[in-house]
Amino acid sequence: MVSVLAVADETIESLWSSQVRSLDVDLILGAGDLPFDYLEYLTDVLDAPCVFVPGNHDADLTGYSAGRAGWMRAGLPSTWPGPVGAVNADRKIVSAAGLRIAGLGGSIRYNGGPNQWTQRQQRRRARSLTRTHAWAERVRGDRRGVDILLTHSPPRGIGDDTDPAHVGFDCMDDLVGSLSPQLMLHGHIHPHGQTPDDLELHRTAVINTVGYTLLEIEPGDGGRDTAAPTILRRRHGT
Repeated sequence: MVSVLAVADETIESLWSSQVRSLDVDLILGAGDLPFDYLEYLTDVLDAPCVFVPGNHDADLTGYSAGRAGWMRAGLPSTWPGPVGAVNADRKIVSAAGLRIAGLGGSIRYNGGPNQWTQRQQRRRARSLTRTHAWAERVRGDRRGVDILLTHSPPRGIGDDTDPAHVGFDCMDDLVGSLSPQLMLHGHIHPHGQTPDDLELHRTAVINTVGYTLLEIEPGDGGRDTAAPTILRRRHGT
């Protein structure tokens, strides 16, 4: 089993202090809209890898690439504005702590800020994940499934809201159907002191992890032959 600390949107005082040292986790997942130094602190103190996707209040991280000479953007040397040492999984499928994680950041476009996408734009972005997954199966013979789909926004109609900034994405339905992850973790929808319902889409558990969620998950083949993830502890902010 892999122990995972998933965080999003709201910093939790007990995590941003020495109290967090009591946690024994294998992986940190960030679902967006958190200070990057918060993610760096968790990574350093817990000595665990961090995989994240950007939220709509995060800096624009598109176009950066890392090489031998350092970070580049548009062919020029640049400074990476994201969390040091963390892996940006936006539009990628990455492996960490024995898990396969697919990432899709951003929210619905509502005011023209960074990491905001129309339904059509996010649908195109989501296709890069399904193509990567299909290519790995067809060309490389890699039959491993995706364990976790990490997003900032929820699916449309599954744990989202009705105001223009918090509508979910239509494409998540097809994406979950194609990838068949055990678990989908998202942020963006603040519960305002309430515990949101744990939902399901195509037999995939959909968890709002605003604040934090401590869970255990067994790596497997897309959730078909493995035990369901176990939530050990949760806290939602204000």
